[in-house]
Amino acid sequence: MNTKTTKLANTLVAAVATVMFGAAAHAKVPAEQAAKLGGSELTATGAEVAGNADGSIPAYDGGMKSAPACYNGGEFLCNPFPDDKPLFVITAQNVEQYKDKLSPGQYAMFQKYPETFRMPVYQTRRTFRMPEHVAELTKKNAVSTEPVGPTGLKNYELQGYPFPIPNNGLEAVWNHIARWRGDALDRYAGQVTPLANGAYSMVMFRDQVVVANKLTDYEPGKDDNVLFYGKQVVTAPSRLAGNVLLVHETLDQVKEPRRAWIYNAGQRRVRRAPQVAYDGPGTAADGMRTADNYDLFNGSPDRYEWTLKGKKEMYIGYNSYKLDEKGLPYDDVIKPGHINQDLTRYELHRVWEVEANLRSGTRHIYAKRVFFFDEDSWMAAVIDHYDGRGNLWRVAESHEILYYHVPVQGYSLEVLYDLHAGRYLALGFENNEIMGVNWDAKFSYGDFQPAALRRAGVR
Repeated sequence: MNTKTTKLANTLVAAVATVMFGAAAHAKVPAEQAAKLGGSELTATGAEVAGNADGSIPAYDGGMKSAPACYNGGEFLCNPFPDDKPLFVITAQNVEQYKDKLSPGQYAMFQKYPETFRMPVYQTRRTFRMPEHVAELTKKNAVSTEPVGPTGLKNYELQGYPFPIPNNGLEAVWNHIARWRGDALDRYAGQVTPLANGAYSMVMFRDQVVVANKLTDYEPGKDDNVLFYGKQVVTAPSRLAGNVLLVHETLDQVKEPRRAWIYNAGQRRVRRAPQVAYDGPGTAADGMRTADNYDLFNGSPDRYEWTLKGKKEMYIGYNSYKLDEKGLPYDDVIKPGHINQDLTRYELHRVWEVEANLRSGTRHIYAKRVFFFDEDSWMAAVIDHYDGRGNLWRVAESHEILYYHVPVQGYSLEVLYDLHAGRYLALGFENNEIMGVNWDAKFSYGDFQPAALRRAGVR
């Protein structure tokens, strides 16, 4: 990469590469720098407009500006690029040729599954797009938002990206946590944790989420430390159906920890759930993910020290519409060791690399995580997880798609591979459900109060 903006970005990174989460004084950027957002140098999210030197990453031209002709409306998407063919396929036999554009975790998957793991690489399409009002909020945040220590934000406008031109690793991870996700969503989504032989049982959830200021009865100043409200109802299998998780995701989780409640359908009892955070067990995950593995990473970043390492080019899951195809049998996706890689689509994109090391005096089962954030969307594309002995343990991959009718960038699937156990967790299956993602859902404050859990959990 030798574009002018890449040099500028790497100069900034070099100046702050050793800055950890405590560097709140460097949060805001000068107005003249923020003015570049949405211009000829930087996109509205702070990505480089220019392509790379050899053209394998194209210049950003505004993304997918409208739904494709194949889209007939409704909640299920069609594949905008059905005629695209892989440029090449990375296998265990040729992986050394491409190792510099893989994370250590991705590379380890070829060593773990040399006969079956493969990465079909397609033409890079920078399809990401967001509404103009989110771009305006992001520009405003660039000159006003500041971190509050390692745990929160102030002067932050909800839905905008807080730090489109990040000065340090903490700011970069906040862009993922607080990114544009739409106003609200209502969806059914499946989760599996296959055994090593591929046998699995599908757990189905109904997820409902709303950004705090998009409640139908929102009151400014009420609950102003809340980023979003979320409710997750288990709908299958029958032994788990009716269990409900309720979360009020706070912006400053040390000042005011995440509020979480669980309703147990068998006991017909609502109780507080402080374990739904950090390395607490993930819901119905058979020990295969932590609470903060959901969405690849979520929650308070205060247990880690964050270092911005710079940018690199990397193969990541992108425009992964094959995995989201309506009617696709789940058996076609879920295979021993990993998902069916023939259904995946990888593209070369620039990513921000951020290293997170466990702070002294805190605990977490992951002593180190290395994040790779898509520069256009700020979504975590890959995260490598290391244990307390410094060994690579788990590898998270997202398979991004643009919900072009909204527009909002999301995951067709998020997958977490356990290199030790030879198993994985995959979340996001909606192909054969009664509804896809409803982005027009309307919710009130009362829908996300503990008293509502018993109603939601009726079997």
